[in-house]
Amino acid sequence: MRIMFTMMNAARLAVGIQGLGLAETAYQSASAYARERLQGRSLSGPKHADKPADPIIVHPEVRRTLLTMRAYIQGARGLVLWTAMALDRAARHPDAAERLAAEDLVSLMTPIIKALVADIGVEATNHGLQVFGGAGYIRDTGMEQLVRDARIAQIYEGTNGVQALDLAGRKLVQENGRLLRRFFYPVSQFIAENSGLAGMQPFVQPLAKALARLQEATLWLAQQGLRDREEVGAAATDYLRLFGLVALAYMWGRSAKLAHGKIASDKDGFYSAKLATARFFMSRLLPQTQGLLTALKSGAGPIMNFRQEWF
Repeated sequence: MRIMFTMMNAARLAVGIQGLGLAETAYQSASAYARERLQGRSLSGPKHADKPADPIIVHPEVRRTLLTMRAYIQGARGLVLWTAMALDRAARHPDAAERLAAEDLVSLMTPIIKALVADIGVEATNHGLQVFGGAGYIRDTGMEQLVRDARIAQIYEGTNGVQALDLAGRKLVQENGRLLRRFFYPVSQFIAENSGLAGMQPFVQPLAKALARLQEATLWLAQQGLRDREEVGAAATDYLRLFGLVALAYMWGRSAKLAHGKIASDKDGFYSAKLATARFFMSRLLPQTQGLLTALKSGAGPIMNFRQEWF
């Protein structure tokens, strides 16, 4: 059984990476298409008066869609790499305490990477298809296959619902919350160290608020779970998404700090684009955490009090 779970946990990380790869492919394809597909004029006036129409990348909705893909993908890539580094430490660090800490972090992140990044794969490929419009729905462009290929990642190696139950029902209370502290401590430390740093407020403050929501959700779930296990089951999916968004925000906070330090020598705009994407994530995607907390704390009643014969 122990060997089987070792295999399955490795496979779950691989499934998350599968979703990430498909999402990246969809983003690159959609971004290229949006630059060349001509349709309509910019709402603020023509941007390419020499052409019969503007490329669709001038339209706010297309830009929002592409930025959503980009922000999720790059944040997820950071989370996957951070966890991979912890895997290496767990296997090779000379200090036993460091190996244990790294192993705890990997154990905590595994259901999040599997479920969250698989979800991102589905969301991003569907966003990519939307950018292509009707052309994306037919086989010629390849976008519809990316959507189909991404969908299975939410199912195999333990459905995403099972991953949410693993996180909320097992990892939350495992070792008296020791696994959770492997995440909460470095995030809290990052916030404390960077909250007063010039230029970091747009990234640190949203992260701090989202972490507070996650901590509130964690405490609520731990308390409710002691009296009724169905409360854990009803909240699990929202809790995993909330946790995952905070993890992505932490990755974006760290990326923003690095980019901010490189901006003076940013000749090709790479770090400027990183900062702009981080701002988009913090302002347009991370606020989902408030809605998830509200939904989670509504409890199991709206779900479990619905009579079986009404389905």
